[in-house]
Amino acid sequence: MKSKAINIGILGLGTVGCGVVKVIDENHRVISNKIGSPLNIKKIADINTSRFRLIKLSKDKLTTKAEEVIEDKDIDIIVEVIGGIGVAKRYVLSAIKQKKHIVTSNKELMAKFGDQVIEAAGKEKIEVRFEASCGGGIPIIRPLKQCLAANKIEEVIGIVNGTTNYILTRMSEEEKDLKEVLKEAIKEGYAEADPSLDIDGFDASYKIAILSSVAFQTRVNLSNVYREGIRGIEQKDIEYARELGYKIKLLAIARREKDKIEIRVHPTLVPLTHPLSNVHGAFNAIFVKGNAVGELMFYGQGAGALPTASAVVGDIIELAQRIKKGETASIYTPLKRLKVKNIALIESRYYFRMKVLDQPGVLAKVSKILGEEKVSLASVVQKGSGGSLAEIVFLTYQVQNMKISRALSQIKRLKVVKEIGNIIRVEVEAGL
Repeated sequence: MKSKAINIGILGLGTVGCGVVKVIDENHRVISNKIGSPLNIKKIADINTSRFRLIKLSKDKLTTKAEEVIEDKDIDIIVEVIGGIGVAKRYVLSAIKQKKHIVTSNKELMAKFGDQVIEAAGKEKIEVRFEASCGGGIPIIRPLKQCLAANKIEEVIGIVNGTTNYILTRMSEEEKDLKEVLKEAIKEGYAEADPSLDIDGFDASYKIAILSSVAFQTRVNLSNVYREGIRGIEQKDIEYARELGYKIKLLAIARREKDKIEIRVHPTLVPLTHPLSNVHGAFNAIFVKGNAVGELMFYGQGAGALPTASAVVGDIIELAQRIKKGETASIYTPLKRLKVKNIALIESRYYFRMKVLDQPGVLAKVSKILGEEKVSLASVVQKGSGGSLAEIVFLTYQVQNMKISRALSQIKRLKVVKEIGNIIRVEVEAGL
């Protein structure tokens, strides 16, 4: 007797949508064997009909109306790969009301409205899977939920944006400034024409909000995620960091301290001896620390059509297996809300540089203010800037953000200080 097919509907036929179709087409035998039934793409919706030429499916499976997919009684799983929170949110919630299981790669939707989507799904006793929303092809959501379920997760730290990592890698290896590398990255397709989502840290903040919610079983309000991008990083920062034994990476950081969490995205000096410093190009890596398992790192391609599609199809397969076994009733557990620690109270080490008058007594004046704010220095390096100015690079020991901010605010007012350059946090102990 022929097994009943599991039918899916796809909303969106962009880069990821086409990737999903390609993976299912090329691996259909393997996928069907794993499910125990054929997996069938019943219908695809996209308002841009020119995209229909990118895939090999019969015309009766293609539509410009999402409602035709959502309301099809034969479809078991809706795959949302539209992106954004406009129509995507409306379609997902509509599909949930139709009791369709959801697979999505939409990081913005899950970061901003994930609790609402999952709560709605729980009421309808259906499931929402979102592995592809963080880390592209890297498996991380499922490991946090299942493989590491016995652990109290203490830290999640990662390079979760491939575009910024690609840019910083190029800046480091080719000694080019950010504007030049960014222009080339847009031309080569590694960055969007409007790169602000990536280089201003929004993409990474969405992902760490999702990862924190899963890791710490808490609701995370995106407005509580501290965010800095890489726009201010200069070639001299890359060079000075290297001399001090570090590389600069845009890190997403989440830590739990009893009933509080800290969650932030910013450029970071990472020791050359730490594995995260050796994550190059558009690759991603996510470091996880659990109280039982210890330290783990997940590494791989964090974006792109096929890596992301791999995660989407993995979710589809797992859901399809559960549908076949009749195990798809979702258990909704309301998440508690842990308090997010104010960035002013978080302690880090710091790198900063300043241009000062090249004359005796300057360092003493700067050091006096730092000392009054209890900012201890680990190292001070003077760089000749030529003429009457000198550049000084400082590396501090652990200190609260508000103390370093107060100190630098006072230092900035000194007549001998002409400019304070980048202030970058130093994180992650050397080695795993």
